[in-house]
Amino acid sequence: MKIKSNTKLAIFDTFKGGNLTGEANRQRTIITILGSKVNAAEKTRTGISRKIAKKHGIAWKNIYSGIFRDLDEILLPMGIAEENGRLPLKRGPKALQEIGIPFYHLTKKGILVALSISEIKDREILLDEFFSKSESAEKEFENILSKLIKTSPNFTYSIFQKYVKAFCDNKFEELLPFDLSKLRDISNESLAIQKEILLAFLKLSKPEKDDAIRFLDKIT
Repeated sequence: MKIKSNTKLAIFDTFKGGNLTGEANRQRTIITILGSKVNAAEKTRTGISRKIAKKHGIAWKNIYSGIFRDLDEILLPMGIAEENGRLPLKRGPKALQEIGIPFYHLTKKGILVALSISEIKDREILLDEFFSKSESAEKEFENILSKLIKTSPNFTYSIFQKYVKAFCDNKFEELLPFDLSKLRDISNESLAIQKEILLAFLKLSKPEKDDAIRFLDKIT
C-alpha cells in the first residue's frame, strides 16, 4: 500500500513499510543529478536515464519513459526544473540536429526542494546558491539558517525537509517565497521536542549542561 503525497511531487511517497516508492526514488535522483556539478550532457533526459541505469545495472531505455514523464509532467510544469540550453546532435533527423536536445537545471524552487533530500552532497553550496537568489522577505531566515548550518547541519536540513514535505502534503500552496512561519500552524512533534530541549538547555548551569551532553553522548 502506497502512502502518497497530495501533490504530483512524490519525493516523500512511501510504501506502508516506510520504504520510498520507485517514483519517489526516481524523482529524488533526477533532482540530485540536476543539482550536482555534472556536465550538460548528463542533464539531458537521455543523460539522466543513462546515469541512473548505470548505477542500478539496467538498460537506460527501460527507464527513459519514467524520466521523461517525471520531467515533462511534474518537475518542469511545477517550476522545479527548467531548460538550461540545448546540445547539438551529430546524427539523427536534420530538424532535431538543428534545434538540439535540451538539458536542464534546478530553479530556485528546485534548489529548495533539493535541500530537503538527504542523499544530496554539498548541500551547503546549494544553500548559498538558494539565498543568493533570496527576496527581502526571506532574508530573516537566511541569517539564522546560515549560522545554524555550521553548528547544527542535521537540524538545519531537517527544517528544509519538514518544510518541503508539508508542501507535498498540501499543508500550504506555494513553496516560494520561503517562509518558515508556514510551519507554525502545522503539528510537528519532532520540532516541538527540539525546541523544548533547546530552551531547557539554555536554562541549565554549566555543570548541568556538561552532564546533559554526556548523557546524550551515551544514547546517540
